[in-house]
Amino acid sequence: MHIAEGYLPPLHALAWGVASAPFVAHGVRRLTREVRAHPESTLLLGASGAFTFVLSALKLPSVTGSCSHPTGTGLGAILFRPPVMTVLGTVTLLFQALLLAHGGLTTLGANAFSMAIVGPWAGYGAYRLAGRLRAPLAASVFAGAFVADLSTYCVTSVQLALAFPDPDSGVAGAVVKFGGIFAVTQVPLAISEGLLTVLVVRLLSRSSRGELVRLGVLSTDHRDVPAGQEVTVR
Repeated sequence: MHIAEGYLPPLHALAWGVASAPFVAHGVRRLTREVRAHPESTLLLGASGAFTFVLSALKLPSVTGSCSHPTGTGLGAILFRPPVMTVLGTVTLLFQALLLAHGGLTTLGANAFSMAIVGPWAGYGAYRLAGRLRAPLAASVFAGAFVADLSTYCVTSVQLALAFPDPDSGVAGAVVKFGGIFAVTQVPLAISEGLLTVLVVRLLSRSSRGELVRLGVLSTDHRDVPAGQEVTVR
């Protein structure tokens, strides 16, 4: 991540673009509805997009000869739900391809599918599951950001393996090899991103508590617990 310009075979690049398009279209409708209904949320939307742009632009060399970076998609998925984060993530990838030569236009669909679609949905699922298990808000947010980051690289490993299967062990062997390359640096990065996202949500709970309550991240009482875990005060 990001898969470089021209690295995927044309048919693979086209297929991932087609697979990503419906999710992006749905996300655009959800984003438009959110902005029209709550124009005051634009500042937090912009902050979520900026968070993703900055983190995912930090390319860190891997000891295995590849490179890794955080994704930053967990925050937006938790705040605004995965469809909106799909749009923010895709726009981020587009600007990075055009301005930073990070990723590419031909591989935009593949990169969007892993980082802007699967990552947010997997992260949001982990966040909600942790909440249902009565985990504290910090633990739920950490789980969401951690899984959003790591699942992105799992999908990228599959994408690369489908394009470049191992001569001996095929696609399955290639998935293990690509995943092993990424894991060396990505697991610590996913942990770091989870901790950073927890810190950001804590700061937002102080500066934008009303907005986080409206979005369902915080409960309506005065404690930092996820919505749905309100404690009745007698």
